[in-house]
Amino acid sequence: MAAAGRVRSEDQFRCSICLDFFTDPVTIPCGHNFCKSCICEHWRVNVPYQCPMCKEIFNTKPQLKINTFISEMVAQFRHEAQHEPNIYSSDQQAAKPGEVPCDVCTEPKLKALKSCLVCLTSYCQTHLEPHQTVPALKRHQLIQPVENLEDRMCMKHDKPLELFCKTDHTCICHHCTYSDHKSHDVTPLKDEHKKQKAELKKTEAEIKQMIQERRLKIQEIQQSVELSTNTADREAAEGVKVYTALIKTVQTSLNQFIEEIQEKKRSTKKQAEDVIKELEQEICELEKRSTEVKQLLGSEDHLHFVQGFTCVKAAPSMKTWTKVSVCPPSYEGTVERAVHQLEDKLRKEMKKKVFEAELKKVQQYEVDLTLDPDTAGPTLILSDDGKQVHDGDEEKNLPDNPQRFTGDCCILAKQSFSSGRFYFEVQVKGKIKWTLGVVRESINRKGLITATPQDGYWTICLINGNQYYAFADSIVRLSVQSGPQKVGVFVDYEEGLVSFYDVGSSVLIYSFIGCCFNDKLLTFFNPRYNDGGSNSAPLIITPVRH
Repeated sequence: MAAAGRVRSEDQFRCSICLDFFTDPVTIPCGHNFCKSCICEHWRVNVPYQCPMCKEIFNTKPQLKINTFISEMVAQFRHEAQHEPNIYSSDQQAAKPGEVPCDVCTEPKLKALKSCLVCLTSYCQTHLEPHQTVPALKRHQLIQPVENLEDRMCMKHDKPLELFCKTDHTCICHHCTYSDHKSHDVTPLKDEHKKQKAELKKTEAEIKQMIQERRLKIQEIQQSVELSTNTADREAAEGVKVYTALIKTVQTSLNQFIEEIQEKKRSTKKQAEDVIKELEQEICELEKRSTEVKQLLGSEDHLHFVQGFTCVKAAPSMKTWTKVSVCPPSYEGTVERAVHQLEDKLRKEMKKKVFEAELKKVQQYEVDLTLDPDTAGPTLILSDDGKQVHDGDEEKNLPDNPQRFTGDCCILAKQSFSSGRFYFEVQVKGKIKWTLGVVRESINRKGLITATPQDGYWTICLINGNQYYAFADSIVRLSVQSGPQKVGVFVDYEEGLVSFYDVGSSVLIYSFIGCCFNDKLLTFFNPRYNDGGSNSAPLIITPVRH
């Protein structure tokens, strides 16, 4: 109760204009009290002379004298407030560093609850009460507590900055509109705040969008790095396989080279051993005869000597060794020949491994194709699943729609491609003639066909069972070691590449490069005519075996 009484007493000694304790208090004719400087400033700006509280109008400016009684009471109240600082409600807190303090409180200053843009003063809950109860003060604009309220005053006119000059893009007071900003495009600060806030929200949305785009870009880059890492790991694994195979080939070749040298060495040694053995046998026989001769020469028995002379006189029949020799084999050029052979092996092995790796890579772009009966030539017969086609000799009476081929036994798949990469495999086993490849969707399908890239065809063919050709700008004879049983076709639309592979041997048959695809691509099949049954085997679209 004492605190409530103190608050009420304190309010009695505050000026309703500055809300601070009276300084040189004066009483105007209507009985209300104000600081002398506050009411003088109020009347200087506002004419006619009017009481800020009751709105009574005075025809002449009242003479102002200091109210000594109120002045003494204010002095006494200030003295008491200094000796009893904790006069406010217990739930209010002193302002902490960084918080806005109440401008009215004496030390310790309480935390400000609101700031008044008219009074340019920040108030705690107690000192804010007049703004919540006095009708004139209720009209003041209160905001969340802020520091440096003087910055909200016009430096030139010492008035609140309540307007915004669009011409000069600056905040001004009402008096500025009569001087420096006369005839400028001016709007209330509240309206400009609303407009700029809307624009800022738009900017915020744009920033959020930019952040989202960059996060997506980061995700895209991370996925790209992950893809690159996985690709690099796969390439490294393939490289290890290739190099391991090449090392194995080198080791095998080295072993063969060493074995060849060792075999020559063993052969020479055995030849020498055989000759030496034979020579040693003859030496043994000759030494035996020499012993017999020596013994006979030492005999003095005439009869015995003469009888034995005939047997030992003649030299034993021996082989003539004059022209016999053991010549060491020539090793000249052995290493060079071995290296050349190794190079050939490595070249073939490397080419094979590279093509195997390449084929594995392109096989990952496999697509599921189904033959389109609406494009089939009149003699073609399709399987129910749309995966096989062969020539049936006899023409069927079919609708001549724009998609159908009429001059040859050609057919397209239903699926079309206008970007990216794709791969498919076709079994050609048992056929002596066929044509495969890709074509533009806009190709001519009527009458005789010219199958060249200029006409929208990128194809290869087999004729007569063993002659392979590519229909490039000019017909190219292909060198195919053995007839493929299955042909793989790979297309990279953006790179302008069409490659044909022998799937069984993992060998590249032919590639069209630098192709200009300016249309959808379709896969093309021509099983060729039956030729009395010699070419009756179908072309079969088969799934890829990874």
